Amino acid sequence: MKLPAKRTDRDVYSWDPFDEIRKMQDYMEQRFRTFPALESRFGAGTLSPLTDVAAEDDKVIVTTDLPGVDRENVELNLRDNVLIVSADKGKEEETEKEGYLRKERSFMRYYREIPLPDGVTEEGANAQLKNGVLTVTLPKTKSITGKRIQIE
Repeated sequence: MKLPAKRTDRDVYSWDPFDEIRKMQDYMEQRFRTFPALESRFGAGTLSPLTDVAAEDDKVIVTTDLPGVDRENVELNLRDNVLIVSADKGKEEETEKEGYLRKERSFMRYYREIPLPDGVTEEGANAQLKNGVLTVTLPKTKSITGKRIQIE
């Protein structure tokens, strides 16, 4: 069994305890880069809300969790069969009790790009936000079937 190497007095004086913290931060950032889903969900300040997509015969239903978000703060866009959900939520609270003042602010942003199947159109689309759940119903366009041409 090897004994730990002896440190000279010079090593003790040059040791920086914050260097260990920096090494740990670098290690954690490297781990987050290994899992990009975790970085985008927890590291960047923008949350990617949980989403369900259900395809039926004549429509596609997208359900997204947006807890505490008001209808006015939600923006929906459809581009190239991708539904883009963007929402902001902010709150400011002020409390004054017996000589001290407490003021707190919080801000949260939700953003998600949801790929949809081909043939979805925004014409006739419907969106509802109820109890923190956004439900978007997008109709499918009827596929145009080609006619067979007979050769004479």
